[in-house]
Amino acid sequence: MSKQQLRMVWPKELLDQPPKVEVAEGYRLRTYRPGDEASFFHVMSLAGFERWDMEQLLPWLKKILPEGWFLVEHVASEEIVATAMAVHNPSQYYPFGGELGWVAAHPDHTGKRLGKAVCDAVIVRFLSAGYTNIYLNTDDERLPAIKTYLNMGFRPVILTADMSARWETVCEQLNWPFQPAVWRTL
Repeated sequence: MSKQQLRMVWPKELLDQPPKVEVAEGYRLRTYRPGDEASFFHVMSLAGFERWDMEQLLPWLKKILPEGWFLVEHVASEEIVATAMAVHNPSQYYPFGGELGWVAAHPDHTGKRLGKAVCDAVIVRFLSAGYTNIYLNTDDERLPAIKTYLNMGFRPVILTADMSARWETVCEQLNWPFQPAVWRTL
């Protein structure tokens, strides 16, 4: 049985402070266009999400906010190198919830903060649409992504009994302060 993904939330005190979206020189941020699917599947596969195809994508397309699927394109090659989605995904914990979903970046373009750019764009999109419950799910081993989320201002949520210890391990691996007293517990 697989363990529940780690969860993080965008704190209420940042709802009136949208991040500045900055894209490295030589890249451009844009939204999804029909025909981007094959490039998206390729980036997802390179990032370790290997089962993506149209069948898996279709249910998500119905939940993505209009103009809420962000891609970074390498200008010289016109290759898509990063992606993130603003997904309307309410739950019992997050009524009218917005999920920062399916963040991935091409490994040949690391170090340029492209993942942060698409994540910032998603947060700006959610805030412009009035979302006050913004969250994401991630896996323990996605340490570079978790470091990006923490640096953006996301806070861990303790969902299950084992998550405090899991977050402690992640924080230790990232040399990040372990502060469960200031994090949410559900």
